Amino acid sequence: YLGTSILTDSDSFQDVVVKIERPTYCKPFLGGFKNRITGVEFHNAGSQTIPKKRPDKGIQLFCRETQTVFEKNKPQQTKNTTSTQMTKIGLYVSNRADKLVSPGKYLTAEEYHKRRLEAVIVLQTYFRRWHATNVVQNLREEKRLRLAWEAQEELRRKKEKEEKLRREHERRLNPKTKEDFELLYHALKLWRQEETERINRTLTGAERKAAFCGLLEQEAQMISSIGRHKLNADEENRQKAILHFLDKCAQPKRWKAYDGKITEMDTQYTLRARELFEIYRSISMNDIPKDERIDVLLTLRRTVKEHECKLTQEIVELIDREVDLMSREVKECNLEGLRKRICTLFLQYIKTPTFNPEVARILKVPPDPLKLYKNVNFCHSCKNYLPSTEFPVPANSHTIGRCRLCCKIDNEARQREAFLKYKLILENLRKSEADYQDGAKIVFLVQHQDLQYMIENIWGCQSALSACSDLYDLVMVRWDKQHEWSPWNTILLTKDEADAHLRLCNLQEAYEAAFIHRIKYKHIRAKSYFAQIPAMASFLHRSDNQANAN
Repeated sequence: YLGTSILTDSDSFQDVVVKIERPTYCKPFLGGFKNRITGVEFHNAGSQTIPKKRPDKGIQLFCRETQTVFEKNKPQQTKNTTSTQMTKIGLYVSNRADKLVSPGKYLTAEEYHKRRLEAVIVLQTYFRRWHATNVVQNLREEKRLRLAWEAQEELRRKKEKEEKLRREHERRLNPKTKEDFELLYHALKLWRQEETERINRTLTGAERKAAFCGLLEQEAQMISSIGRHKLNADEENRQKAILHFLDKCAQPKRWKAYDGKITEMDTQYTLRARELFEIYRSISMNDIPKDERIDVLLTLRRTVKEHECKLTQEIVELIDREVDLMSREVKECNLEGLRKRICTLFLQYIKTPTFNPEVARILKVPPDPLKLYKNVNFCHSCKNYLPSTEFPVPANSHTIGRCRLCCKIDNEARQREAFLKYKLILENLRKSEADYQDGAKIVFLVQHQDLQYMIENIWGCQSALSACSDLYDLVMVRWDKQHEWSPWNTILLTKDEADAHLRLCNLQEAYEAAFIHRIKYKHIRAKSYFAQIPAMASFLHRSDNQANAN
């Protein structure tokens, strides 16, 4: 509020209180004028009424004023005034530049259209010739590419076959794995059957008995030779397994970060395991100089002296004995047994969690014996208690049978079957199912014995399309790729046929009804066989429900 005095009469004043409101907004400038003589500016008055605010709609509005000019083009035909000049009285116009125009032959509409049609036919002829030339060239190029691709595929298959034969030949000459020895025993079985048939077909009486005795002697010699190869291979594989085991203990901790990079970290336990691994690899080396061997033995002596126990004392005694014998110039061949004892005892030292804590997480036998009771089964053949992983359990098995070692020994002595082909098919099938990433489970319940039964008894060991019987070239894939693999949703094809089959979108249109009926019949046979297995019962009911829903 503001108090002021105003003049009411010629000599009297009156105090008046004036209420002043401070505007909350800036009033617009409405113009005005200026006194040129005094320089006083006078502004036009504005209302003091607060303008009414528009209600806020909660939406940000934008206003833009534009001036748009609509243009329109319209052709106009203006007048063009022309004139001609003719010869007349008083005016001469030369006709030297004039041309004489004579009328031609009159064309009727029928003749005009006929000429146009003939011209169009000529154009179409040349165009079709050009188009046909391009089509033929494209077909010729496609044929050339197809023949080149077929030749390349034939060469690739030929090389793969030669490589497969070379690998099999190498496996038979230098067997190293148990699959290689399975192939050897299987080849021995086939050879024995052929020789038996030949003897029965060509010989009789005493000659036949003598031939069978010679055959038995040859078979015994071959089995003995295979046994010697097996001992050498077991020793070599044992050394590789030991080095792989120690290298696994010495690996640093790894984990993947959010950006996909792998981070590695060494702990005191991994560093200790790496140190022991390097020492073991050094002492197990042969043909090293004498000075280096002594340095390695002294390093090993200092390492094991950190712990005092009966094992370390024995290792130290053996090290001192070898150093003493080396100083006496004893031959290398006479020290092999002593060096093997040192390697064996030092390996036992490394596998002790007290001396190498990192080994505790990799040992098959845990330090706590109570953990063994949870997952141990009894083998009725070798009378040993073994982990459950040592027992092959087919899908149709109701009890725990013999362990893997007993099954392998029985196969080598009696049946001599080679399961490598079926194991490869099952391995490829599991990889392909894992790539779908749809939670497939049945394929991981099926063992190679179950797959062997399906291939031999249901699919006849041949492709459903081309009847190819080479098991190395056959694969099992989904019949309907929208559902997970199962014995009643599968088909046996070659690798090329499987690739083409998985690219199909509609099986009913791609295959004939008779072929589809034949495949469905095989699926029914597989379902009736696996219906006896309790683990498959839930999957069978689920597939039946899906079929009814479809």
